[in-house]
Amino acid sequence: MLRRASLARFHSLGNTMASGHCKLGTAPVHHHCHHQHPLSLQPPVGSKAPCPEKIKRDVSAETYWSRPECQVWTVMLLLGTCLLYCARVSMPICAVSMNEDFGWNKKQSGILLSSFFWGYCLTQIMGGHLGDRIGGDKVILISASAWGFITAVTPLLSHISSAHLVFMTLSRILMGLFQGVYFPALTSLLSQKVRESERAFTYSTVGAGSQFGTLVIGGAGSLLLEWYGWQSVFYFSGVFTLIWVYFMYRYLLRKKELVMSLGILAKGFSISKQKKVPWRQLFRRPPVWAVIFAQLSSASSFFILLSWLPTFFKETFPNAKGWVFNVIPWLIAIPTSVFSGFLSDHLISQGYRTITVRKLMQVMGLGLSSVFALCLGHTRSFCKSIIFASASIGLQTFNHSGISVNIQDLAPSCAGFLFGVANTAGALAGVVGVCMGGYLIETTGSWTSVFNLVAIISNLGLCMFLVFGEAQRVDFSSAYEEL
Repeated sequence: MLRRASLARFHSLGNTMASGHCKLGTAPVHHHCHHQHPLSLQPPVGSKAPCPEKIKRDVSAETYWSRPECQVWTVMLLLGTCLLYCARVSMPICAVSMNEDFGWNKKQSGILLSSFFWGYCLTQIMGGHLGDRIGGDKVILISASAWGFITAVTPLLSHISSAHLVFMTLSRILMGLFQGVYFPALTSLLSQKVRESERAFTYSTVGAGSQFGTLVIGGAGSLLLEWYGWQSVFYFSGVFTLIWVYFMYRYLLRKKELVMSLGILAKGFSISKQKKVPWRQLFRRPPVWAVIFAQLSSASSFFILLSWLPTFFKETFPNAKGWVFNVIPWLIAIPTSVFSGFLSDHLISQGYRTITVRKLMQVMGLGLSSVFALCLGHTRSFCKSIIFASASIGLQTFNHSGISVNIQDLAPSCAGFLFGVANTAGALAGVVGVCMGGYLIETTGSWTSVFNLVAIISNLGLCMFLVFGEAQRVDFSSAYEEL
């Protein structure tokens, strides 16, 4: 029997060498698979020596989700983004009622509301880096567990001591810290698990959860606030987030992988050479700076409109109903975001260059949206203002299919890290932009100056991206393989 097995192995290897090539799918690959002498290689009985190129291609293919898996993950991540915004917007919705209960003035309330961004700016880069290293799905699950728990126990902090503002501010800082890792980890996850031809639609659909969450908490939160008090809003957001975490853990993540990830985190952040981010290689390339600057511009413009549009409508149209201008623009943005992703992937599938499609999306997301923002400052019609605001906010969702996906084009191996850098710059610029908008309103007494600021920032980012933007990978080093 031993002799027969040895002869079978030798005969199999002899046939392999005589064939002169290794098969990859159905096409032969010549001069790439170098076989050793049959006596020095002992493969399993009846098997041929594996071709290295075939192994690499197979491993790469296995990293992507299948179509059914991608659909399930898209729905779950859409819900996760929705719940993230439900938790984030809970405090602004309850601010007036909490001011009355605790006797806070506007200055104290402002400190509380702004404290979220103190933490949010600090963990963007770390969240993306961890997503690249241990997997974005694990980072998202761990962070969601933390922010869901913090949200659920926020009402209990009012009973700890009389220093309500201190404890509430600390909870908002922690909320920002844990939510800051979400979008960089999400970018890392989608860059590793979603095929390039489907990334724009997937990211845009998941990104629509931000508008959906704003609508959910705006509607359900307002009713809960009226019926049961501000505490119920935090219970609602926190409990549903924890339920979502349970289903993610129970049905989509493997327990062993999560435990291993926690073990890596417990050991610290030291990484092997193969996992190091190619800093110098990334930041020497103009396309990287172009996408960072474009992300900075889009985030700053978005924060300015998000912060000042409600005040603009209240002061310009004092008799208008708040639910109209607080709901309609965000309601329009949901289908717009999904459509932008579908359009982007469809154009690429039709043979258009990837970078051409990305730049087209940015012409819509930064260029055309700024035109409608400018129109807001030159109309006194409430109906036209709603149309212009909805168009501007809706078109900004095209950024999901432009610069957000372009980051994954440039550096899929460290997309989370790069998005973290860009989003940190965007968050800081957004805070500065919001403050500058308030200064312009005070000094000029005109809303036109604010919308001019939005247009200037948007078009500077657009010009930078149109001139220097590219879609070829720039993260190659000795540790990375060209796809």
